[in-house]
Amino acid sequence: MKILPFFVIIPLGSAFLISLLGKKFKKFGDLWANLSTLALFGLSLHSISLVAAHKMLVYKVGGWLPPFGICMVLDGLTSFMLVTVNLVSFLVTVYAVNYMQKFTDKAKFYTLFMLMLAGMHGVIMTGDLFNLFVFLEIASIASYALVAFGTEAEELEASFKYAIMGSVASSFILLAIALVYGYTSTLNLADISLALTQKGGGFLISFASVLFLVGFGLKAALVPFHAWLPDAHPSAPAPISAMLSGVLIKTLGIYAIIRIFFNVFGATTTPVLSIVMFLGVLSMLVGVILALSQWDFKRLLAYHSISQVGYVMLGIGLGTPLGILGGLFHLFNHSVFKSLLFLGSGAVDYSLHTRDLQQMGGLREKMPVTANTNLVASMSIAGIPPFNGFWSKLWIILACVQAYIQSSKMIYIVYALCAIVGSILTLASFMKVQKYAFFGRLNEKWQNIKEVPGLMQLSMVFLALICIVSSLLVMSSFKPFLDSAADALLAGGGYQEAVFANVK
Repeated sequence: MKILPFFVIIPLGSAFLISLLGKKFKKFGDLWANLSTLALFGLSLHSISLVAAHKMLVYKVGGWLPPFGICMVLDGLTSFMLVTVNLVSFLVTVYAVNYMQKFTDKAKFYTLFMLMLAGMHGVIMTGDLFNLFVFLEIASIASYALVAFGTEAEELEASFKYAIMGSVASSFILLAIALVYGYTSTLNLADISLALTQKGGGFLISFASVLFLVGFGLKAALVPFHAWLPDAHPSAPAPISAMLSGVLIKTLGIYAIIRIFFNVFGATTTPVLSIVMFLGVLSMLVGVILALSQWDFKRLLAYHSISQVGYVMLGIGLGTPLGILGGLFHLFNHSVFKSLLFLGSGAVDYSLHTRDLQQMGGLREKMPVTANTNLVASMSIAGIPPFNGFWSKLWIILACVQAYIQSSKMIYIVYALCAIVGSILTLASFMKVQKYAFFGRLNEKWQNIKEVPGLMQLSMVFLALICIVSSLLVMSSFKPFLDSAADALLAGGGYQEAVFANVK
């Protein structure tokens, strides 16, 4: 259990060292950031074996027993999120070595990047509600600065809007935490769950649930709380766009929602899950419809982030083993293929200095690696077999059908049809991307462009391979990785018993 604090110590220490030495030694930021994210990825892979052996580990910060002290908790869901976040963050830092050369101060970029990573790790691992808020703010504030990193008018405007909306979300979350604390007299997640089991929920908890849903819904960019995302993601540097869409909105939004509602509030009640499913389906359809009319490459991808988050929320909102499994698998898959899509769009922008699809055409001839990896990611997000997106979407659709068979409620069939329609529209959207960007006749003004540098290619190729290989997660030998995460959610209120049993 002593490895748990290192998920926060390493990125915080790295941020300090890079800010101190990055300007003096030009390559120090590149080297240290990549070593740090590689070490964190290695630790997150090790956490899978720890969960398999112990089910749950609890680290008492400062030796103080919860609920009086803060604790860090490692279970199946924590391990799953750590692997997802650190896989993407490592490949993003590899990509950033070449990409960020066109910016003036890479040391500041890596410092903010590491602070954002420390915040995400803290949110994932903490067993304390207020501590979750503190780490959420660390990650959020770092991401506001990273969106504005180019300091152009577009970036500054997008960052300001993102900061305002993020502050509103944080206010809702903080008020909800205050209400929960006033009702239960504790901030420890397991202890809150225990108190609610003994006292039962009341009006205050119901009101706090609404506040949490709005606050974290804003962080996850669920419709109708999505207005900030289409501006923030296109404006940010490509590595940050990949982090924001790939893992940040899932960590600060989706993970926080499911951890609090399933493991703390024990959300097995139909009203809560029905709201989550409805918001998921609404996001799924609204996001993809808005994406169809976009010609800005990165803005189109941003709207698809809203849409794909809807699939995750639909699956998890079903509350069934298959639904939760499909939702979590799609969370992982989306982290991979959406990061690849944003890195690919960054590669195009790096070579062409434009994001307008109408000005592109025939790039496959000059940028074959970017074109082929983008094709893999496009097929994955559209749910074309045998790519990973097909399997996770299939599980979610089958879970809807299964829920209909068990309950005879037609709404589940409607949700399944919406998921299918969303996939068809997604395919149409990415066929447009392929046609206008990579296929067709090469635009004459791009005759002299070249493929992007090697490290950028390496990151894209590796993510493309994962889009294919992660389909193996549906096989029995890989499925325990997903099963342990799903079991952590299905345990519901059993989370409190497991935490207190491990503390003792």
